[in-house]
Amino acid sequence: MYRYIALLDGCGRREDGACIDERLQELGLRHKLALGCIDLYADGDTPVLSLASVGALVGHAFPRADGSSDLSRLSSPRRLVDFFVDNFWGEYLLLQPSGRDSDAATVMRDPSGGVDCVYSPSKRFITSDITIAERSGLYSRAIDWDFIGGNLIYPHHKAGRTGLAGLRELLPGCQLHVRGNRYSLEQAWSPWPFVAPSRRHRDRLEAQADVRSAVSSTVKRWAETDQSLLLELSGGLDSSIVATCLQDANARVACCNLVTPVPGADERRYASLMADVLGAELHVERLGFDETQPGFRIPAHAVAPSTWFLQHAANELNEAFGKRLDINSFFSGGGGDTVFCYTRTAAPAADALRERGTIAGIRAIRDLAEIHQCTFWKAGRLSLRKLLARPKPPRRPDMSFLSTKPAPVMLEPHPWFEAPDDALAGDRERIFDLAGTQVFRDGLARGAKWHLRMPLLSQPVVEACLKVPSWMWITGGRNRAVARDAFADLLPSEILHRRSKGSFMNYSGAVYRRNKRLFQDYLLTGQLEGQGLLDTDSLRQFFDRDLASRDDRFMRIFDLCAVENWIRHQT
Repeated sequence: MYRYIALLDGCGRREDGACIDERLQELGLRHKLALGCIDLYADGDTPVLSLASVGALVGHAFPRADGSSDLSRLSSPRRLVDFFVDNFWGEYLLLQPSGRDSDAATVMRDPSGGVDCVYSPSKRFITSDITIAERSGLYSRAIDWDFIGGNLIYPHHKAGRTGLAGLRELLPGCQLHVRGNRYSLEQAWSPWPFVAPSRRHRDRLEAQADVRSAVSSTVKRWAETDQSLLLELSGGLDSSIVATCLQDANARVACCNLVTPVPGADERRYASLMADVLGAELHVERLGFDETQPGFRIPAHAVAPSTWFLQHAANELNEAFGKRLDINSFFSGGGGDTVFCYTRTAAPAADALRERGTIAGIRAIRDLAEIHQCTFWKAGRLSLRKLLARPKPPRRPDMSFLSTKPAPVMLEPHPWFEAPDDALAGDRERIFDLAGTQVFRDGLARGAKWHLRMPLLSQPVVEACLKVPSWMWITGGRNRAVARDAFADLLPSEILHRRSKGSFMNYSGAVYRRNKRLFQDYLLTGQLEGQGLLDTDSLRQFFDRDLASRDDRFMRIFDLCAVENWIRHQT
């Protein structure tokens, strides 16, 4: 929804400047301002704010309740990025020219990543949508096959490189320094300071109050900014908490829910409870089997494989809702499991043992045993093993169904993978998972036409939740316990005390069984096979066997099809 392009060598100073300006205007983008070497173009729906001579802001930025919005307090223009990270939050991109070098600039993407940002160091542009650069003649699309090989081995991993040659993504919370054709990166925001012992909550009631305040104010602010929204209400705890925060918002709210023809994902009962709390109509649509072809249309702005068939099918239905209801944004509880520390390991008890000692550790082990319905002794054994084990790598390579041609490559590290030497196991796991949430927006095509808000991944919420130690999140043998207790007075008891979660796994398995020959032909006659990247023998053997009841390797097949589909759409 944020559409912009920044040219870093002055459009009017290029030989083809007039032609580029004309093409951008044909795309609905107008020249908004010039700052140093930066010429910024944006469409009429994209907020652009000039910060005098020190920079410009694209998107939405809100002052923190305990911060300062007075730019005159800046000690120097070089402190602008730090000032914004400390005193503002939102979905924004900050652009700043260098006062010393005529060809230098700094760009910072806010920690939530709500404004897309890809850039070409050689072509000297930064944009929200690569099709803007293509259609204005600044970029020609070409596949980076080395990236594809790595993406097959480490799927759903984002670290800055894209699937298009000569194009990179500026990661959330990072800043880009450009000088001529050279560039460098640094972190403007990191999650690690917020899990430090000095900032960690020690009182559970204070932690609950902090989480409730951050979530409530963030959701309400986004709702009142957008005025009208469609809440994707799954029926689970995370989207239900978002719903509770919309009760007093001055905005028009509608709700939607998707169900499937097979058991496991029908959450209408729980979604209806929350829609009733809001006094909003719940729009329900059924996901069928006709929308599950592997060669579906993908978002034109996607610069790497990201969308699989379930995302596409759900997106088509949600877009239909959005058009019919004439809303300005979609709201989602996406990222809630990670932010609210829905962990499936023994890390919280291991953290309590290490940080708070034996008594707190024993209490956490009891909570862990209750959550996982196992004996205290098993939970204790797993907790001690986690406490004594060496840290695991953030990601493990997956070579299944791949040939030996894409030799295992070194994982390009995400900046948040650089954990302090004394980091707790639970903090490592949840921050590594937090880095993984940065792919969530990529496969959702509706984000190109509407604002797609994920308030639980907004900076104030993430920071408040990181300050809650991992063992507090399993208090009383309940997952996401701090979030449950923070909103206990607003959630229906059926949702507050619910232990189960809806799942689309049965539906996905049914799709595979119905279409496995279609998926087989798609992969064995495609671009990946043509590049020699697939182990065709192991694929044929898998497709020829009946799918066992607990065999979830069909999800790997869907991932491979998603990569193949993205590649076919690049030509």
